[in-house]
Amino acid sequence: MHIEPPNTRLGSFRDFAKHYLMIVLSILTALGLEAWIEHTHHARAAEEANQHIRTELLANLADIRKSIKSNERLMAPLQHLDATVAADIRGNLPDATINQHIEAQKSAFTLSINWPTFASQSWDVAVANQSASWIDDAQLRRYSQAYADLRETSDWFSHDGVILLDVPAMERLHTRIDFDAPVNPLEFAGSVRQMLHTSTEAQSHLQQLENHLLDALGNGADGGAPH
Repeated sequence: MHIEPPNTRLGSFRDFAKHYLMIVLSILTALGLEAWIEHTHHARAAEEANQHIRTELLANLADIRKSIKSNERLMAPLQHLDATVAADIRGNLPDATINQHIEAQKSAFTLSINWPTFASQSWDVAVANQSASWIDDAQLRRYSQAYADLRETSDWFSHDGVILLDVPAMERLHTRIDFDAPVNPLEFAGSVRQMLHTSTEAQSHLQQLENHLLDALGNGADGGAPH
């Protein structure tokens, strides 16, 4: 900051006080203007980060809802197959009859789960350039929790989602069915239940994540899709 010295002689204390007051006011004005500019910059950066994050979370929410709806459709044939085989086994039908029913619905014996890819670029950028730190504290905590939930749900699907599946046994059953060879009904029912359990768990995690994103977004989130 540059301060011009007085170009006239200060003849009295009053003149000195007036000049001193002018200098102080100039400094305070400059500091206030600088603080206002910095505050305006932070507010604008926070608003831009907030908009980008909301847009990203809304897109993730839309993908989650599409997956939930798609999974309901994909699970229906497997649920019907499970009900058919369970009724046959409880009814003490012969294995040959049960195998005929399995053969008629063999296309349903597959694990199909629609799982979205969660975006987090806007959040990562906001954290990297520190604009996230200028967002309202309460809202920032909700956003942070939402992205933590996205990461945890992705990790669950990648590591724990298929932990209960006996994949080799499933492949053996698939091979036998493809070649019209008979299968053990109880063994087959066990694999079907494993598939259903995994699909149901995936749906449950997606539905919980949907609710968490709605909480993070608050007002303005589209609440029209079914839970």
